[in-house]
Order: sequence, then C-alpha cells, then structure tokens
Amino acid sequence: MSRQKLTAWISVGSTYTYLTAMRMKSVLQERNLQLEFVPISIRKIMKDMDNIPFPPTKESKVRHMWRDIERRAELYGIPIPKVPTPYPLKNFDLANQVGVVANTEGWFLDYLETTYSLWFLEGLEAGSDENLGQVFSLLNKDASEVISRATIASTIQIYEQNTDLAKSKGVFGVPTFSIGDEIFWGDDRFEDAIRFLAQSDV
Repeated sequence: MSRQKLTAWISVGSTYTYLTAMRMKSVLQERNLQLEFVPISIRKIMKDMDNIPFPPTKESKVRHMWRDIERRAELYGIPIPKVPTPYPLKNFDLANQVGVVANTEGWFLDYLETTYSLWFLEGLEAGSDENLGQVFSLLNKDASEVISRATIASTIQIYEQNTDLAKSKGVFGVPTFSIGDEIFWGDDRFEDAIRFLAQSDV
C-alpha cells in the first residue's frame, strides 16, 4: 500500500509556529514520520486577503496571543518564551528565503527550531543579523554563502512559487498541514493531521 504525503506549509514570522518549531522534531521521531516542508510568505497571502491578524490597535487580542503561547508551551513541555518578542519581523522575507535554502539543502527543521529558539527565548528577531549570525554558527553553515544563495533570483522564484501554490491550495494561515486536499490549520491541528494520515492509506 502507498501512503499519502504529509506537507507542512511554514512561514518564519508566525508567532504560533514557535510551538510547532520547538516540538516538531520530537513528534516526527516518536512517530517515525516524514514531512515535506514548504517555506512560504504567509504575509503576502494575508495581505491579499486584507487580513492583519495581530495589529497593535488590537491590544487585548495581542496580549491574549502571547499568554496563549505561554500556556501552550507549558502544556507541551517546551521552553516558555520570553514574551512579548520582537514582532512583526522586519526582515520577514529574508528569514523565509533562508528557509528555502535550508529546505533545498535538507536542514530546514534545524533552521526552524534554531531561529525560533533564538527569537522567542533570547529576543533575537528572526531574520536579523544577530539571529542569522548565531543560527549559522550553531548549525555550522557559512553565513555569506547562505545569504548569497538566499537572495539570488532562483531562490526568490521558489519562494514566490511556493507561496502561489499554498494560496491555490487554500492555505490562509500557518502552520498549515495538508494531506491531499485536506487542510489542517494551526499548531493544535498537527496531531489531527497525523491521525488523518494514519487513516488514509490506500
């Protein structure tokens, strides 16, 4: 029997993705799962939908978001972030274009976990020189080479194509997990997607 593919549509810059980034590796190892990653610009998709999820004008909603992330981190047993963290990202696209390079080269999950750890636990904004410098050092990557690859036209093209594909499949937020045409939006739907996958062998 063949098995359908589980895909994760990810955008560095999403606050709730911290919860996914910090536990995804252990979940995949525990369940012996393979996951296809697709780095996208959720900012572009949300702008196209005229959707700004946590603007400064909605102070009570923003406060709830940070507290909710703290509670869920405690629930998962992952490090509780030091909130509020720098948000939104100033170098959003660069953070995700580095993700495209990492995904192409097979170290995306390490990048995702490391950049979010530095962002949410140490206050080093993802995509910033400080964050990326430490990411590359910790992952033993050549900073100038990765940045060079992240900013060339072919990488930007992949990033834009990924985003267009995500939009065409109905992705409207991240993290999103998909199996065929089935969409599971949100960190708290990760296990739902895994359960659905287990039932979808053909």
